[in-house]
Amino acid sequence: MNKIIKYVFYDIIRNKIVLAYTLFLLLLSFGLFNLGGSPDKGILSLLNLVLLTVPLISIVFATTHFYNSYEFMELLVAQPINRKKIFMSEYLGVACSLSGAFILGVGVPMLIFGASITGLYLLLTGVFITFIFVALAFLASVITRDKAKGIGIALLLWFYFALIYDGIVLFILYAFADYPLESATLAMTALNPVDLGRIIVLLNLDVSALMGYTGALYKSILGSLWGIGLAFGLMLVWAVVPLASSGRIFSKRDL
Repeated sequence: MNKIIKYVFYDIIRNKIVLAYTLFLLLLSFGLFNLGGSPDKGILSLLNLVLLTVPLISIVFATTHFYNSYEFMELLVAQPINRKKIFMSEYLGVACSLSGAFILGVGVPMLIFGASITGLYLLLTGVFITFIFVALAFLASVITRDKAKGIGIALLLWFYFALIYDGIVLFILYAFADYPLESATLAMTALNPVDLGRIIVLLNLDVSALMGYTGALYKSILGSLWGIGLAFGLMLVWAVVPLASSGRIFSKRDL
């Protein structure tokens, strides 16, 4: 399993798309930190772009890689190797290489311009989101053998979590504005890993006061170390559930 992970990892880090992704994040981070004036402003600007680009690149690249590696996986399946080990090796190789690119592209400028606990939370959020959307990409890939359909499902998942879900939440809040929805809002936040990551970083930037009573509720529940641990625990669930589901499908399907 370790040999397969190393092979996949070294194969991906030589990929031009991953190198371009790293360079893009590096230039973007340097530019935003230079323009922001202070590390906190730079992190706030970087957060919004990270929550859009990292899930998109992760889910599209992982889906494409899965379909392009079909022949390699068929070769491994023909060997006396457990299917779950093959699947997990592919997953960890892709997720770790993309996470490494993210840490290099965002972490280096952050260290240069002044690292803080908020910057660490941003890095952890980016890594968790990478693992989550690679798992969602693998789930989309094992559902159908058609590459175009798989990429289409992956893009729909990104579009839903990054854009549509927030619109649905805003509609619910507007439609039921006369009712106390603070607890419901907190529950709806747990149903979207992108929103969880956003709130973790925003609460540590002390902008929860601008979010009204709901922001105060977020601060009281997720503002402590226990709350941060709970939020990252929920993000871990978001990675494990689709990964376990896709692994089960892969183990039973006929390649």
